[in-house]
Amino acid sequence: MTKIRSIDDLRKIRDDSQSAMELRADGDFSTKVTVHMGTCGIAAGARDIMAALLEEIEKRGLKGIAVSQSGCLGLCDAEPMATVATAKDGVIRYGHLTPEKMREIVDKHIIHGQSITEYVLHSKRGE
Repeated sequence: MTKIRSIDDLRKIRDDSQSAMELRADGDFSTKVTVHMGTCGIAAGARDIMAALLEEIEKRGLKGIAVSQSGCLGLCDAEPMATVATAKDGVIRYGHLTPEKMREIVDKHIIHGQSITEYVLHSKRGE
């Protein structure tokens, strides 16, 4: 995995991964993943979570995934966190993540549609 030492490193990873993602403002994607990158999240390792997510998307050649970042949700003790939203599963918020857990979320949840219960902080099922 690429070492992230600065915000410029994170930007380079993002820019290099753009071709592997379909980021569309019109919502034409099947999955949206948000990595929570407030100050507390960054301090807890959110940059490594974002890097692992982008690397896994690129490595697997996944399409139809919108990746974004947001600020703090007020659950600082659960950082780093990510939210996965799909029409089928609704919104599932994962916490206490590591890069390895993020890769597992990509495989089991995003690709195979099975949320990982032991990492879930909150879920709101789709209607």
